Amino acid sequence: MFAGSEEGSAPLIDNAFLMKYKFLSLAAAIFFAFTVQAQTSRPDFNRASKYDVQHYVLRVSFDRPNKKVIGDATVLLKPLKDGFREVVLDAVDLNFKAVMLDPGGLELKHKTDGGGITVTLDRDYSASETIAIRFQYTATPKKGVYFVPEGKQGDTRVHSAQIWTQGEPDEARHWFPSFDFPSDKATTEEYITADKGETVVGNGDLVEQKENPDGTFTHHFKMMIPHSTYLVSFVIGEYSKTSDKYKDIPLGYYVYPGKEEIVPKAFGKTRDILRVYEELTAIAFPYSKYDQTIVSVFQFGGMENITATTMADNEIFLASVPFWQSATEDLVSHEAAHSWFGNLVTCKNWAELWLNEGFATFMEAAYREKMYGRPAYMAKVVSDAETFLADDAVNPKRNGLFNRNAGNVSALFDRPATTYDKGGAVLHTLREQIGDQAFWKAVNDYLNAHKFANVESTDLQSAMEAASNTKLDWFFDQWVYGIGSPKLQVKQAYNSRTKTLTLTIAQMQKLDKFTPAAYRLPMDLDIVTDKGTKTEKLEITKRFATFNFKTDGKPLRIKFDKKEKIPLKTIKIEPLKVK
Repeated sequence: MFAGSEEGSAPLIDNAFLMKYKFLSLAAAIFFAFTVQAQTSRPDFNRASKYDVQHYVLRVSFDRPNKKVIGDATVLLKPLKDGFREVVLDAVDLNFKAVMLDPGGLELKHKTDGGGITVTLDRDYSASETIAIRFQYTATPKKGVYFVPEGKQGDTRVHSAQIWTQGEPDEARHWFPSFDFPSDKATTEEYITADKGETVVGNGDLVEQKENPDGTFTHHFKMMIPHSTYLVSFVIGEYSKTSDKYKDIPLGYYVYPGKEEIVPKAFGKTRDILRVYEELTAIAFPYSKYDQTIVSVFQFGGMENITATTMADNEIFLASVPFWQSATEDLVSHEAAHSWFGNLVTCKNWAELWLNEGFATFMEAAYREKMYGRPAYMAKVVSDAETFLADDAVNPKRNGLFNRNAGNVSALFDRPATTYDKGGAVLHTLREQIGDQAFWKAVNDYLNAHKFANVESTDLQSAMEAASNTKLDWFFDQWVYGIGSPKLQVKQAYNSRTKTLTLTIAQMQKLDKFTPAAYRLPMDLDIVTDKGTKTEKLEITKRFATFNFKTDGKPLRIKFDKKEKIPLKTIKIEPLKVK
């Protein structure tokens, strides 16, 4: 191969074409300075705090006819500096009956507004002290806790009445006072009071079930590994439990009585999934149990509540249809992946949500590869890329993997094709860029370095750079902090006298503040002639570029990136011109 300069001559390319894209190159160069500045001046979405929550004790019972939560919560926290006297917690529409020091019961002054409670302590506290504040309250939550009536089909009962929680992104504040942001991790205890005969699924270990004088039962769970507030959960209803085990980790599958036949179809690969993820990450499953529970009218396919994933029943029941079993398997593997990516290591702020969801999506494909081979992996990666490309072509609400719109928390999941599908495809491209060995070493280093803590994209970049001994600023700038994807237009011309193929490649993605004017695209190019296929390497780095290749005859066709190392792209190749 020999390549002319990327701004060099372009034999057999018409002058109008050449002038048009010379102009585009100049415009892109001017625009590039503004794009670089936009990429490097990223907004800070981290949330400041003057304290660190250590532990939540959550005691809840219910007034079901009125869909009311009766709460009694103790929040243990440590000041980050001396002279600490005021605590501000997130609390939406909680009606506080008492706020006091625990133990002792000293009443504390407090005030509420629409989104929080401010508590004035009895004195100044130092950073070496732990403060426990107890809140007694009621709530009729519009979010956070969901009361679902009994489900019927005609006269047949499908499921019992249910009560379940959903915390992500910021719904925990609707049922208990908290620092409701992913950067704060604490341990938790739950005391959930439910009717006799009901199953309660909570986070961590079930340490006690106690019958109360009124015939209800209180279920006490302890989750003693720190986790973000949005992962706190419970499910209440009548369930049939199927028990399983992976190594010494108990697995629980909770489905409606009479629906047990769905368990092996939907959840039967859970042990394989956990084994594969341990092998890939070289990190053991981090927790003491793993439950999966179905609920009705769930707004997502599943939610990775720590040790106790909640699943939409309609998604799980799809596994009864052979055509949909693979989709259910993807869902189950996705939520299990969050035990490492999202729960063990958690995004520090919501702009970095792709580090949770993009990784879980990528791990779906990685699981497929281990179980079913490379073609199954690539089918998933390419499908995810196509989903993003189709969405990005028509959706006006655009953002990058690093989401500059993350201040609007209610819209975080409006564009799942970016956070999930693009995120997974970008991780595939990163894997291809630095190689398997470096990639999986970096994943292990990243998880170990930030275990039980929080991360930003810069942490992932550092791990990948260290493992590969390669600078990756360019990669993260265009794929993580940039918006959109490359769109290439290719003109091809063949000089039969010199046996030279000339490709003129223009990057046609629309110029805007956060879309790279020119992506860096290292790719293989297959040139097919009647004598066979020759593979050339090229690296596109400019808005407008020409490449010359010696061939052994007239090209019959060309193929960029046959192995789809960069699936997030569109390429339009115009017919060959021959001289």
